[in-house]
Amino acid sequence: MKEYTPDRIRNVALIGHGGAGKTSLSEAMLFSAGATTRLGKVEEGNTLSDFHTDETTRQISINTSLLFCEWKSTKINILDTPGYLDFTGEVKEALRVADVAVVVLKAVEGSEVGTDIVSRYTSEYGCGMICVVNKTDQENADFERVVEQVRDQLSHDIVPVQFPLKAGLGFDTIIDVIRMKAIVYKAGGNGKFTEQEIPAAAKAQADAMRQQLVEAVAETDEGLLNTYLEAGGLGEEELRRGLKAGIVGRKIFPLFCISSTQNVGVTGLLDFIVDECPAPGEMGEVTAAGPGNGHILSVQQDPAGTPTMFVFKTMSESHVGELSFFRVYSGTVAPGQDLVNNTNGKPERLAQLFVMNGKDRKEIARLMAGDLGAVVKLKDTHTNNTLSSKSLTVVFPPIMFPEPVFHAAIVAKAKGDEDRIATGLHALHEEDPTFMVKVDGELHQTVLSGQGELHLDVVTNRLRARYNVDVELVEPRVPYRETIKGVVKDAEYKHRKQSGGHGQYGHVHLRLEPLKRGSGFEFVDEIVGGVVPGKFIPAVEKGVVETMKEGVLAGYPVVDIRVALHYGSYHDVDSSEMAFKIAGSQAFKKGFIEARPVLLEPIYTIEVKVPEDAMGDVMGDISSRRGKIAGMDSVGKYQIIRATVPAAELHKYATILRSKTGGRGVYKATFSHYEEMPKDQAEKVVAASEKNKNKEAEA
Repeated sequence: MKEYTPDRIRNVALIGHGGAGKTSLSEAMLFSAGATTRLGKVEEGNTLSDFHTDETTRQISINTSLLFCEWKSTKINILDTPGYLDFTGEVKEALRVADVAVVVLKAVEGSEVGTDIVSRYTSEYGCGMICVVNKTDQENADFERVVEQVRDQLSHDIVPVQFPLKAGLGFDTIIDVIRMKAIVYKAGGNGKFTEQEIPAAAKAQADAMRQQLVEAVAETDEGLLNTYLEAGGLGEEELRRGLKAGIVGRKIFPLFCISSTQNVGVTGLLDFIVDECPAPGEMGEVTAAGPGNGHILSVQQDPAGTPTMFVFKTMSESHVGELSFFRVYSGTVAPGQDLVNNTNGKPERLAQLFVMNGKDRKEIARLMAGDLGAVVKLKDTHTNNTLSSKSLTVVFPPIMFPEPVFHAAIVAKAKGDEDRIATGLHALHEEDPTFMVKVDGELHQTVLSGQGELHLDVVTNRLRARYNVDVELVEPRVPYRETIKGVVKDAEYKHRKQSGGHGQYGHVHLRLEPLKRGSGFEFVDEIVGGVVPGKFIPAVEKGVVETMKEGVLAGYPVVDIRVALHYGSYHDVDSSEMAFKIAGSQAFKKGFIEARPVLLEPIYTIEVKVPEDAMGDVMGDISSRRGKIAGMDSVGKYQIIRATVPAAELHKYATILRSKTGGRGVYKATFSHYEEMPKDQAEKVVAASEKNKNKEAEA
């Protein structure tokens, strides 16, 4: 397998909204470059990048796939990412190691919510960005409208470097305003073309767009601006040099037009990636945390330097084991090399190294700085880990994954599968850090948290397929709390039992009082004159505390209460710690019921980002969920709504919000406080609790 030096490597990530044609574009790139012999189709399930069963079944990308091809003696590493919001963590993995993001747009719909989100990620990671208007061959395609829209929504620095002679059905000719030529593609999807002079009907538009491009490039650099002002223009070489510098500095975002399924315009895009997009070393030094106090180091992307690599993705493959996908940031790595995982201090020896085209692997002897590859069977290395030679201790910045917004409890359909489920979920989390697993001891549930319903559905399907366990997702229980509103001055209970030999005797009088919200629990010993011996008082408290954990009303923990032991009696022979523990428990239950008990529910603060035209619907929906609007702010064309909403009303809210906003709304939620539940809602919770108790008793 051929090896490539950093100047002969390009790392690009294909990103964009779902259905924009990213996978079809990757197929066309590989086919045009001769890496494949046919154009795979998503609907036929035969593309290189969408090879998992859950992808071919749903006909969408779920995982980021690593692909590569050679064009003009240069290796282009292609990261094909999912477009659905449930899998944005995969997009972040790709952008973390890409140098340039290719934002794929639809020629009819233009920029969509996914486009907006992932384009903001490119700013987070400092990637260069180019835009590609795909599906230009579709009926109703409107290139000019899309250009205007993306400039308005994504960046005013987006500048077309080409335009279609005629968009829509029959699209086959592109006007290139860098070379000022008409590129006419042959029918049949083979990517072959001829260059012609620009037709007279398109010459004025080409001249105007060329002028816009020259001015945009000149404004990115003072030297180019001076040349432009003195000479009245820029030559092609100056234009290309300025484009590359503008991409590196995120000062200019070139825009193209293509049809990936017809393979029109793809070879021109490949030319541009090789000629104008930066090689890894041209993106500058990479920062990393050094040893000790974590001071920042700069790592040069030099193949002769000390080896360092960053694992951006892990994946488990049958018959292979765990594959770790990585980028080499400095030095050269090879099988048999001993490195240290600086994230956890564990030693690792590199086994076989591969370059990847989807699931197809090719073994390679070494990979140099700037390149992407995969390695098998690392023992203690996972996503976000940094490996390096012992002589250089560095840790590269981790991928910051999005917080989960959807939660569901997992239930095994067969008893005895719990251990396999736990093992499977742990392994799947190593592959996909964007879903979390929490075993809730209080509610006796295992709760999965992810980016949406589809995300968790994919997780559970993989669990079934790989670990042969049948599970279902149910609504997670809400961690309600119980407390009191009234004071009970004397809750008495006498525990007396005689069964031959020593009996049992414990007698207590308790006073129950509510405390301020969030105060917790307070036990007060007010015994005078030894009516309850001191050695039994801790047992009374223990009986109260254990009952509080189990709850009285509906089985939820009791909070914000003061319990005072102020009177009682004992028996010289029959009294014991157990007797007083029982007496304390029963007196507490009795007093609790008399003290105007209420249920408390957890309240979350939510921050919802929605487009202006959906604000009314979203606010109405929040109010219908017993939410209280706390305030609003404007950010561009979006409104930020802040509100407090009961946790019980937030199940599936991520799905509902996307539905109400056409997929454009996003939100985040943080726990705020507990507050008293409305009586009618509380009665439903208590009734449900009683029903569950009866079911368990019958079982």
